[in-house]
Amino acid sequence: MRALLALLFAAMAGQAAAAVFNTPVVDKSSLTFVSRQMGVAVAGGFDKFTSQISFDPLKPETGKAQIDVVLSSIDTGNGEANDAVKGKSWFDVREYPVATFVSGSLKALGGNRYQATGRLTIKGKSRDVVVPFTASPSGFTLVLEGNIPVLRSLYGIGEGAWSDPSVLADEVQVHFHLTLDAAK
Repeated sequence: MRALLALLFAAMAGQAAAAVFNTPVVDKSSLTFVSRQMGVAVAGGFDKFTSQISFDPLKPETGKAQIDVVLSSIDTGNGEANDAVKGKSWFDVREYPVATFVSGSLKALGGNRYQATGRLTIKGKSRDVVVPFTASPSGFTLVLEGNIPVLRSLYGIGEGAWSDPSVLADEVQVHFHLTLDAAK
């Protein structure tokens, strides 16, 4: 209740006091992706991931985020494909069970738009990434939503015959929808 009052006060008075949101609501959050195989969109998602996020919309530069994705929880909509992408030439989930994003900095872009800069690690390969997202209040929660293109080739995902971008596009669009409760 205190956090809600702080938000309302900040909105009405234009003050810098705001609630900090940091408790993910798992059943209202999702991590999905769309790739293109031979030009046809193929959608899927990850059923298990954890996030540790601290975000104040009025002071985004103080925010932090870490998202850990359990790669074996992939759901492509096809059981045979699910088994295949867990293998060595794809995610190699035995050797690399988790993909991780850790923010280095966050900044406001205007309106409800923000940008996180950080490191994405998949299959032991880390790359700097920029992640644009929106932060929208929804009742007593804050919803963070965004898309990030991930190039499979940079992380060694889909090796061998699957490395040909005419068969499976190199770029995969990853979409996140994270619902956060206010800190208590």
